[in-house]
Amino acid sequence: MHAEEIISLYQQNNSVPEIAKDHHLSLDYIYRLLKKHNIPRRNRSLQNKIRFEKKPLSFQFHEPLVRQEEDLFIAGLMLYMGEGAKTGNTVDFANSDPRLLKIFILFLRKICGVEEGKMRFYLYCFSDQNSDSLKAFWSKELKVDSNQFTKPYIKESAPVKAPKKTRIMPYGVLHIRYNDKRLLEKMLSLCSTLIARLTIQHG
Repeated sequence: MHAEEIISLYQQNNSVPEIAKDHHLSLDYIYRLLKKHNIPRRNRSLQNKIRFEKKPLSFQFHEPLVRQEEDLFIAGLMLYMGEGAKTGNTVDFANSDPRLLKIFILFLRKICGVEEGKMRFYLYCFSDQNSDSLKAFWSKELKVDSNQFTKPYIKESAPVKAPKKTRIMPYGVLHIRYNDKRLLEKMLSLCSTLIARLTIQHG
């Protein structure tokens, strides 16, 4: 194998171990070759970034959208722009309204094509509420396995000043979480593009 081919493979973000394994070469030979041609070795940060970008996606974004999906696409993005986490590595949407949570999880399923088993659900409620009953409620409403719920956050209830039937959040607050940085980045990028387009069209 020619030196130029090895260097080209390395510059295409193949790692030295990958090149060595695929082409039956020794690691020492490839490292000497790179050094001889003044090709700088990647630092750990860059290696990790390349490894991360090469990992198979855990979602399959539905593109192009058919006409019936456009409303769900816009609704999902706008809900996330209003109530979703914008930093970190996880898509995290929180709300107390079952209707909005149903729309968002449908967006994840139908538009984002996420892996169902990777979704996690985090409940925030008060000590005078039954967290197990609330988890059962959300599990049924969203059609998800109760095993996908993480340990809830239960806050000590304040003294009751009004009948429980008037509680503002009768089902607590639920977080829908999906740990995939690339999905988060794609959604935030689409949010920015959508907002810019709507601003131009209706500004």
